[in-house]
Amino acid sequence: MTDKRATIPRATAENSIAILSLLGIGGYLVMRYGLDIGHQLYTFSLNTELSSAAAELYHGQVVVPIELVSVPLLAVLALGGIPLVYQLIVKLGRGDWGADLLAGISIVTAVLLDEYLAGSLVVLMLSGGVVLEAYAVRKASSVLEALAKRMPSVAHRKEGDQLADITTGQVTIGDTLLILPHEICPVDGTVLEGSSTMDESYLTGEPYMMSKVCGSQVISGAINGDSALTIRADKLAIDSRYAKIMEVMQSSEQYRPNIRRLGDQLGALYAPLAVIIALIAWGISGDVIRFLSVLVIATPCPLLIGIPVTIISSISLAARREIIIKNPAILETIGTCRTAIFDKTGTLTYGRPTLTALIPAQAYSEHEVLTLIASLERYSKHPLSRAIVTAGEKAALALLSVSNITELPGEGLKGNVDGKGLQITSRKKFVEQHPDVAEALPPVTGGLECVVLIDDAYAATLQFRDEVRTDSSSFINHLKPSHLFEKVMLVSGDRESEVRFLADQVGIEHVYFSQSPEQKLELVRAETKAAKTVYLGDGINDAPALTAATIGIAFGQNSDITGESADAVIMDSSLLKVDELFHIGERMRKIALQSAVGGMALSLIGMAFAGLGYLSPVAGAITQEIIDVLAVLNALRAAIPPKMLSDF
Repeated sequence: MTDKRATIPRATAENSIAILSLLGIGGYLVMRYGLDIGHQLYTFSLNTELSSAAAELYHGQVVVPIELVSVPLLAVLALGGIPLVYQLIVKLGRGDWGADLLAGISIVTAVLLDEYLAGSLVVLMLSGGVVLEAYAVRKASSVLEALAKRMPSVAHRKEGDQLADITTGQVTIGDTLLILPHEICPVDGTVLEGSSTMDESYLTGEPYMMSKVCGSQVISGAINGDSALTIRADKLAIDSRYAKIMEVMQSSEQYRPNIRRLGDQLGALYAPLAVIIALIAWGISGDVIRFLSVLVIATPCPLLIGIPVTIISSISLAARREIIIKNPAILETIGTCRTAIFDKTGTLTYGRPTLTALIPAQAYSEHEVLTLIASLERYSKHPLSRAIVTAGEKAALALLSVSNITELPGEGLKGNVDGKGLQITSRKKFVEQHPDVAEALPPVTGGLECVVLIDDAYAATLQFRDEVRTDSSSFINHLKPSHLFEKVMLVSGDRESEVRFLADQVGIEHVYFSQSPEQKLELVRAETKAAKTVYLGDGINDAPALTAATIGIAFGQNSDITGESADAVIMDSSLLKVDELFHIGERMRKIALQSAVGGMALSLIGMAFAGLGYLSPVAGAITQEIIDVLAVLNALRAAIPPKMLSDF
């Protein structure tokens, strides 16, 4: 992982060196060609008296002639070149024979041959490369900057009857906070007082407002509605949802594993070839200046800059398409995966089940039960809640007041509705708690279901079916011809009838049902040994499988993107976005190769001209700068959305 603390000082230092280089080279050109001054020759001498055996070899003075006009260039080489060469020597000592060592050889050779302008230009190229990369990264980071500007910084903490404004970093778990109308929620918490609505679409992708009352959960980054809310802080600001989104975005830009891998592979061929060409040019011509000319134009900035900028640009494009790339290495490998493995719920289905049947007990009517449960479920974020609320809206029900809401894992949703105690739980939990009345439940059918209790007595059974995504079939059927997938699998923990029903609809042959998370993990491990795999799941129950696959992709609607399991998160929960991710990865590799290989090819042509004596060291440096700019401009194309990012 790139150490941010180390990167910032390094970038700052090389930014200073680049400025120094520009000033030094500019001062030299003004003195030499603009003012036509500074041609006086000064000599620096060192008197010596050697009493050792070396005295037989040397007597007198060390004399160094220097033109006044060269002083600005010497300042560049001393203050900028020495630190850069030192860095390269340190890398060499660590066994890093990167292609940028060519630049170090060029600087040293230029000094030895009194080609101070050429050496200063190489210093500018090397330091300027870092500046160009930093600029390109900033240009590609607009999404992160937008997130940062939107990050809440102040919270209103209640202290008795007083209200104190504090920074979000000062919020502690258990603090009572006030969220004013239209403010951004600073931390994750639970509503203690008030009722309002919150816009969570920026975080969840859901396009509707969420109602909030006493007991409701709120997440940081959500925008409050027209009424104030008093909440209890359940998480620190750094652990809340919005902060974790920021953390993932920052990580995706700073954590760049294998970014240099492609460059190192190419550099392993390029660097020796450049040295050989330089030696041949020197050997044939007998002119050491040609050796320097070849090395100057061989400075491999397209490798050092083009590939990282391409990856950062692709990360930015993906973020604007609501795809967060946590592991940039997948951009290089996603096009080589040959097995696609899908979870069912929320991936090939919408993860938004519809209520297909409400079977009430004899003591209740369907209308009465639906009114009660719709009133309660509007305050829940469970995937089945929306189906119940939608059914209530279609029936034009008058919803009732609700209080004392709780929603604990495994217990279901509880609350008081119009004076009645209401609980909505699973069939399994109901049977465990009320085995004596289990026979009152209707027979098990395919799909999802839950049980309603009113005042702790059985009241109804709700049955749901998850709707298949309209684009699931076309997406599945285009994977083999368009992306060369050889095997497509459906792996789910649901019943066989549900899984096979979906598989038949979308056209998947390899079907695995009733799979536990442990069984999914073993299955994915076995498939990954046979070929590179892509696993798509909701990022919760599928976390082990996401980790075991070559590339794990989680849909953000129902997943905690703070986990370490997924390599990429699709915030929009859309198969179209998955296909866009495939294309972004394939496009990234093509553009990176264009920038690197194209820059190398132009450099090789320039080396040939330099070797034949048609380019001086200075002309070679200027030529290489032009190549660098072309490589960076081409790399920045990766951040520009093409006309089409999908083909199904």
